[in-house]
Amino acid sequence: MKQPVWDLARLIYEPMQDSDLDEVVAVEQAVYPYPWSRANFVDSLNQGYHAWVLRAPDRELMGYFLVMAIVDEAHLLNVAVARRWQGKGLGRVLVNQAVALSRGLGMESVLLEVRPSNGRALEIYQRYGFLEIGRRKGYYPAADSTREDAIVMRFGL
Repeated sequence: MKQPVWDLARLIYEPMQDSDLDEVVAVEQAVYPYPWSRANFVDSLNQGYHAWVLRAPDRELMGYFLVMAIVDEAHLLNVAVARRWQGKGLGRVLVNQAVALSRGLGMESVLLEVRPSNGRALEIYQRYGFLEIGRRKGYYPAADSTREDAIVMRFGL
């Protein structure tokens, strides 16, 4: 396995704040064809969801995730790695942080949805140990006013 271009011990991992949203929304819009809106992030923070950012030592935003805890199951709502940092293992780092957070909250599993067309994310989740438990038909908006299914995956803690 090749060495990462970053030192995990030097990265900054901290709760997402309102002051992070300009950067978070910019990354979201750059990496997703159907991104969350700023209002989605504001609502998530206002609801008290667990939202975290990962920054380089120079404070550049590398990625983020949001988790909603419900009873005994965490729902990984959103995870993204800034385009220039993709392909360097940070997706797995963020998933690992989301799983660790969920475990620390006493959750029994982590649930997520992913587009079948998002091969990179799907591979990360599968390699991590998430298992497909179902499909949500027409869950995501897609090109030409169509809809794309969501693969529902779960990871037991």
